[in-house]
Amino acid sequence: MATTRQAHTVWEGNLLQGKGTVSFDSSGIPAQEVSWPSRAETANGKTSPEELIAAAHSSCFSMALSNGLAKGGTPPTKLTTQADVTFQPGTGITGIHLTVEGDVPGLDEAAFVKAAEDAKANCPVSQALTGTTITLSASLAS
Repeated sequence: MATTRQAHTVWEGNLLQGKGTVSFDSSGIPAQEVSWPSRAETANGKTSPEELIAAAHSSCFSMALSNGLAKGGTPPTKLTTQADVTFQPGTGITGIHLTVEGDVPGLDEAAFVKAAEDAKANCPVSQALTGTTITLSASLAS
């Protein structure tokens, strides 16, 4: 069954001095403020479209990798994924770098990296972002 999730933003004012509030209608996560300075300069306690993309990508990738590892017979104990989304004012999003560290009993580093590359290529958020360069660093926990 397909699902649809909703969020909405109310923006007031122009781009440079204006501000907005993002509401997460489906989950009820507390509303978050957004502004141009928080996007293009320092966050100052506000979010940005890029941070929201990073959250979506890191969680989607983690789910895809967990599923792939489990299907391969080596379910992870823990995956920690960070997504760094780079935004260049005037250009846009210039890249996304995923960093994942996994605790996967019975799996060697090469197999983990291979599974992570597969998850990077096939998670639905990666597929939605195919116009963006996505890179990956993957390692097993020490």
